[in-house]
Amino acid sequence: MTSGGDTHEGLRVLYLVKTSTGALWAVRQVRDHVHLGVDAHIGLPAGGPTIARYEAGGATTHLLPTDVPVKRPWTAPAIFKGLRALVDRVEPDIIHSYHVSTAVAVRLALGKRHPIPRVFQVPGPLHLEHRFFRTAEIASAGAHDYWIGTCNSIRDFYRAAGISEERLFVSDYGVDLEDHVSHVKGKLRAAIGVGDETKLVGMVGIMYPPKRFLRQTRSLKGHEDLIDALAIVMRSRPDVTGVFIGGAWNDAAAYEERVRAYGRAKCGDRIAFLGMRDDVPELLPDFDIAVQPSHTEGVAGTAVEAQLLDVPVVATNVGGQPDLIVDGETGWLVPPKDPTATAAAILDALSDPERTRRIAARGHERAAACFNGKINNAAVVAIYGTILAREGRLRDVPSLRQTTA
Repeated sequence: MTSGGDTHEGLRVLYLVKTSTGALWAVRQVRDHVHLGVDAHIGLPAGGPTIARYEAGGATTHLLPTDVPVKRPWTAPAIFKGLRALVDRVEPDIIHSYHVSTAVAVRLALGKRHPIPRVFQVPGPLHLEHRFFRTAEIASAGAHDYWIGTCNSIRDFYRAAGISEERLFVSDYGVDLEDHVSHVKGKLRAAIGVGDETKLVGMVGIMYPPKRFLRQTRSLKGHEDLIDALAIVMRSRPDVTGVFIGGAWNDAAAYEERVRAYGRAKCGDRIAFLGMRDDVPELLPDFDIAVQPSHTEGVAGTAVEAQLLDVPVVATNVGGQPDLIVDGETGWLVPPKDPTATAAAILDALSDPERTRRIAARGHERAAACFNGKINNAAVVAIYGTILAREGRLRDVPSLRQTTA
């Protein structure tokens, strides 16, 4: 179980994931950690396809509820008891949580004084952007809790909230670079029945319904915003077709249909919805422009993937997007919830193909340098070593003691 670099036999990590149907970035990270010699144990709910992926990657799975049961609070005592039993059984050196709900659940289950250090790798800044949820999450932490932001803005939120520097780290999950090599173009165009003369502009993103308690009226991924922008673009570019890859999350089928109907009303038959797909890297190369119109975001994995495939990207200036996009150099940044600005950026990108190709090439270089999953995931193991050293717990993990000496 080595990958040619430092190995960390003896390091046991308990990872907590709230879903067994998504969070593929967690699957990739755990797989990479196993390759580095980590004894990986995963706590996650039963019933989903990622269970087999974790096991194929060499991890041990433990099937149980792992997050705070907001809709069924009376089940919380049993869930917390299950988490305590899991920790006692696995005896990890460190606990790594991937979601707000799992981080809070394990903190409440174990208490603030439990000696095993806990790491919350924060996937996005959404809860930090709302004072109540930010305060509640931080208040649940104890002296042995640490945070890994997946973008610089997440670290800045915690820093502004008073969390000390020695408890804050930054590392994005990254992607598998080998999965984003050049693909033969044409698969997407064949699927929707258009030729090379048609400019394809669109996005890849799951359709999350608006959260009313956060006063959202549109998807946080910005599907409706892009539809509005496309309607503007199409007035002067009759050669543009909009493409949306991704479907409803969980039970949001009604919301997905609402988005589709909105798209047809605004753009007529010049818009295509492909639903959920497992061949996105094969479809993305046909995009002339990929748009990431999120209202909140860490660093969007699909934006990274698009750039690695030399597709120019227009993205909103939120969260970690500026970590990837330098406006006018590696892509285009626009204000969130601003279809007019998004349309202007799309038109600018389409207006000068040669300049846009140069920008896409620089975007590829930046994405490959900053979001190499193998490197970034190895860096997280190094973060474990830093944390265990500060906690005085390296004596039980000789390999980490050597690499941090």
